[in-house]
Amino acid sequence: MRMKQIKHLVMAFAAVCLTVGFTSCEKEVEKIVEKPVEKIVEKEVEKVVEKPVDNNNWSRYQTMVNEAVKAGKHNDKVILLVAFGSTWEQAYDTFEKVVEDYEQEFDGWDVFLSFSSAICINNARAGENVDPEDFFDPEHWLTAIGLAGYKQVVIQSLQVIPGEEYRRVRDTYVKDFMNNRNGDFTDAYMKSLDLNVVVGTPLMAEESDAELLATVLSEEADVKAAVADGIVAFMGHGNPEGYDYYGGNIRYIQLEEYLRKISPSFYVGTVDMADTYAEDVLKHIAGGTFTYEIGDIKKTITYAPNKSTKAQLYPLMSIAGDHAHNDMADPEDPESWYSLFNEAGIATQAYETNFAEPCWKQYKSGDAYIPALAERANVRDLWINHTKEAIEKLGTEDALSTPTTAPEE
Repeated sequence: MRMKQIKHLVMAFAAVCLTVGFTSCEKEVEKIVEKPVEKIVEKEVEKVVEKPVDNNNWSRYQTMVNEAVKAGKHNDKVILLVAFGSTWEQAYDTFEKVVEDYEQEFDGWDVFLSFSSAICINNARAGENVDPEDFFDPEHWLTAIGLAGYKQVVIQSLQVIPGEEYRRVRDTYVKDFMNNRNGDFTDAYMKSLDLNVVVGTPLMAEESDAELLATVLSEEADVKAAVADGIVAFMGHGNPEGYDYYGGNIRYIQLEEYLRKISPSFYVGTVDMADTYAEDVLKHIAGGTFTYEIGDIKKTITYAPNKSTKAQLYPLMSIAGDHAHNDMADPEDPESWYSLFNEAGIATQAYETNFAEPCWKQYKSGDAYIPALAERANVRDLWINHTKEAIEKLGTEDALSTPTTAPEE
């Protein structure tokens, strides 16, 4: 067997482990590493495929979430916030602030936070970057919420665009909950949930949201000061090339257009969307005409040359985690936005020292800081408004139906 094939099998095996068991896969992978790969990899992969899924960890985690919901249940209405996740302490503090805002804004509602990323959940539990901490996926939380008998359920996406992660939350986690996929709930309870479950949309669900976000960001004191002094470039995430879920990627282009109506020194790029990487943003700064093809949308934009010699970078993500600190701000990485901008002759900063409302508990005035979207109170209000809009749909045809009461076609 060629080593390339062996490598692919090991990677496939690790992926299977990640899917079927959070921590149990670590021991299985260790077994493979200890043995000669060429002789055992095929048999080990077969064993994983044939072996029944070990639900010990899954059940243990479910018990932990059930207990958390039981302890935190004070009302019959609940808001489940769903973030992608992170393993940075600054991000954890930001999430705490988001939860705190929601608890203050929505009196009579219980509020819980979940991570949709298995990698972030596993790495947080392993203590990557910070002390180990337990986070759980929406399926565990929704199961616990149902078992606790909540009468109204709002699932609020903390994603920025209606992209891949939002689609997974809405069309997998929430749909499975509404279909009672695991048979955890009685028919009577499922009937009671009919039109009593809604999903709050991401920050830029519609083009109008992009326009509103542009206005809010441009009015932030630090952003206003930075763009008056040079270039401001926002780094979003984006969906991979060829995947434009619900028109998510176009929101970055729309946001940039609305920002540039305010100042031509605003730019928006991403780490995962073709034609908007750091190198592309630098081309836009140099000037020229560029055509974007996003899904079935084709858009041509002309940029005038920008002669500014200074720039400030900001993450266009809910939290400042790996992408913000590494892809955007790392001075040791020659491919980071910071390095590429400086190499292009633009004196660039990825941190700042005058942010007025940091969430990070260890922050001291004057320290270098990366402010993310959810650290800005005015941006958090935009998510909160989406939740209010979702709540207004409860009891109407715009809420979700359960199969037990859905009309027959």
